[in-house]
Amino acid sequence: MLAVTLLLSTTLQTESVHAAGAYTAKVYASSLNVRSEPAASASVTGSLKSGALVTVTDEQHGWLKVRAGSISGWVAGYYLKRTGETSSVASGTTAAAASVKTSAKPSGSAGGSAHVTASSLRIRGGPGTGYHVLGSLKEGDSITVLLRQGDWARIRTTSGEIGWVSGQYIAGGSTSWSSGSSNARNSGSIRGKLIVIDPGHGGSDPGMLGTSFDTMEKDLTLQTAFYVRDYLTAKGAQVKLTRTRGDQKPSLARRVQIGQQLRADAFVSIHYNSSPKKVSGTLTFFYSENNDLRLARSIENRLRQGIGLKSNGLSFGDYHILRENSLPATLVELGFLTNRSDESIVRKASYQKKAAKAIADGLADYFD
Repeated sequence: MLAVTLLLSTTLQTESVHAAGAYTAKVYASSLNVRSEPAASASVTGSLKSGALVTVTDEQHGWLKVRAGSISGWVAGYYLKRTGETSSVASGTTAAAASVKTSAKPSGSAGGSAHVTASSLRIRGGPGTGYHVLGSLKEGDSITVLLRQGDWARIRTTSGEIGWVSGQYIAGGSTSWSSGSSNARNSGSIRGKLIVIDPGHGGSDPGMLGTSFDTMEKDLTLQTAFYVRDYLTAKGAQVKLTRTRGDQKPSLARRVQIGQQLRADAFVSIHYNSSPKKVSGTLTFFYSENNDLRLARSIENRLRQGIGLKSNGLSFGDYHILRENSLPATLVELGFLTNRSDESIVRKASYQKKAAKAIADGLADYFD
């Protein structure tokens, strides 16, 4: 598992775990440091052992605020996996997970054993990302495929849990998935590929307001997205924006759903950053090493070649727009609106066009 070090301690306004309610998660590290603040440089206040159950109450840029007995603080989110929709950790399992424990095999099943090919694969209550997460599997786990429905498979785990998983992340047995899945299409030229571009925020959610010039993030993300669309269209790609007007505010779930429904080939979410510290530059996020990292790296490689602001590299980001997305997805932060110099630069169309071209070129590199 990749050791994650956040380069910057910043606050993304895209989502808040706290607003959505606490949930239970499990530690997947031999020893996980708990820190006083959401930053790798913060002091260590305790540690958690592998398998420990915690209650997650807040999130900042890939760091999760957790509570477990007398221990409370921030941990790197990459080493936690959500176990259900409840914040109760007393029983060691969740009601949602317990409700699907059964050995009954549905009629019309596909049958056949298979194994998981993704580093982490969510088990859901139905065939789609809109259904609740019931549990998770890791790479190499054995499963039995009970039923196939489109790009989803109803499966039974070795412990008897039944749920649905994305079929493109399982292999073996009689589960030969169609070549129409997004991963199977991720080869060759970008021409003809369908890309979803997500301008962050919108409507009543302005995102970050620039501290020097009152620049509104939702306006920057939309204009940059238009430039990305133009560059991608010129390369022969098909492009779908999750919003096209300033007054639109699709939910995070809807943004993800758009890509799923279109069976897109990649998903890029565009944002501008904020931080209480004096920091500058771009930052590119991924969630899944198996599904997202190569896309994020391809775009970051182009951003670092020179667009007017330095690149701060890659970082893990436990955000809904990435976490709940079965498509290869990345979230790019294109400068800090809390930095006067950054804000003065990103306001200019010339910068936005350079950033947009870098994103489009990075996508082309990814498909090549």
